[in-house]
Amino acid sequence: MDSALLSAAEGGVQWGDFLFYLVTFIILIALIKHFAWGPVTEMMEKRAEKIANDIDSAEDARKKAEELAAKRESALKDSHVEASKIIDRAKQNGEQQKASIVSAAQAEVDTLKQNAKKDIAQEREEALANVKNDVAALSVEIASKIIQKELDAKDQEALVDSYIEGLGKQNGIK
Repeated sequence: MDSALLSAAEGGVQWGDFLFYLVTFIILIALIKHFAWGPVTEMMEKRAEKIANDIDSAEDARKKAEELAAKRESALKDSHVEASKIIDRAKQNGEQQKASIVSAAQAEVDTLKQNAKKDIAQEREEALANVKNDVAALSVEIASKIIQKELDAKDQEALVDSYIEGLGKQNGIK
């Protein structure tokens, strides 16, 4: 090949070689076009189509990811709102329970107070009755000793009642 180029450079253009190279080149181009150009072009078209599909898929995936992120953010906001509502309801329930417990305790205290007052009044009545009986017994005994005679039951009762009325008036008890 080098000798052909050197001889071409020394002797001018050799048209026979030129035509041979030209025909060989044209045949080579035709062979390439016939055997390689179609598959290479087809492969390039498939590759371009695949890249376009990949780009479209990536764009779809990006859009889906953005939608999913927006949904998650919305769900997160909703969950915060729901959590706040739950906390508020729990506080309200706590306040209601507190109020009902305090109310029940107050009612129990009132009941205990009333029961205590009733017990005190009953104890007072019983104490007064005991005192009445004791005073009656003492009065009868004293009166018996004083008058040296026994009184009948009716007379004793009348004497005791009059004595107790006298005691009540002295102490201010009615």
